Amino acid sequence: MRYLSAKDIHSFFSMRNAIDADAEALSLYSSGRADIPLRTNINIPEYNGQSLYMPGYVSGSAPALGVKIVSVYPDNINQKLPSVPATMITLDAQTGIVNAILDGTYLTQLRTGAVQGAATELLANENSKLALLIGTGGQGMAQLEAMLTVRSLDKVYISDLDMNRAQKFCETATHKFSKLFSTQFEPVSNPNAIVPEVDIITSVTTSKRPTFDGTLVKKGVHVNGVGAYTPEMCEIPVTLLKQADHIVFDTLDGVMAEAGDIIQSLKQGAISKQDISGELGQVINHKISGRTSDAEITFFKTVGTAALDAIVADRIVKKAEKENIGIEL
Repeated sequence: MRYLSAKDIHSFFSMRNAIDADAEALSLYSSGRADIPLRTNINIPEYNGQSLYMPGYVSGSAPALGVKIVSVYPDNINQKLPSVPATMITLDAQTGIVNAILDGTYLTQLRTGAVQGAATELLANENSKLALLIGTGGQGMAQLEAMLTVRSLDKVYISDLDMNRAQKFCETATHKFSKLFSTQFEPVSNPNAIVPEVDIITSVTTSKRPTFDGTLVKKGVHVNGVGAYTPEMCEIPVTLLKQADHIVFDTLDGVMAEAGDIIQSLKQGAISKQDISGELGQVINHKISGRTSDAEITFFKTVGTAALDAIVADRIVKKAEKENIGIEL
């Protein structure tokens, strides 16, 4: 069995690798090749904790089997421990034997950034040059890297409720990506000031109200909704959804059950189920169309699925075995 830390994974498995793996996972998911049981939640009231188990199996020419364990222990901060520790366990699909343990926090950041990258690659205009990232939390840097990987961007504007955080994020991004990309990063205090200019908007927050004004977007914009993953959260404005020519989800069932952006808009009657185009995997499989003109407005919503974890983790493990990276137990 192999153990792979975040540092191990980062050393040999690129964002490009992850985008390709996510696209493969969603293609298989939309083809009915994934078995994703309901998440199991266990409450640990004595320690103000909760433990979540997310298993998944994806069949195909290179099947993937695994389970991600995510615990939520807010009081861990008092012991200087992570409050949301996560671990991914992969199994050999042919034998059912555990073959690796991976850092689940980094895996989640990587595959979540990559699924947005897969959507942006398929749906955003190829000549996109300006982008806006709203939210600089734990997912922010991977979201930025994914956009940079799939489009040659001149500038990415960075917006956060805290301007100092946005400034520091830009400095970190410049240090991290300056050798790989020529993109400039600029903090903005009011995202709406530049919404009319940008070609791509990615919002990754836990906001319960829209993070930008949807009436200001220009024709041809592509928008990614990444952050809102409960029925109460709602970061994407209804006005954007009403204008969208294509509304695409990572998984129909997941988004319709969890994403407040969509649930609330449907309840209000602002959009109908007929307005939803389908899944990104269906675009990949050429079952539905994606963008068909430069002027169309496209929208992608993700809440994640264990299919992404299973495939990305499996591809990481296989590459690690070939390159003999990690600790063998």
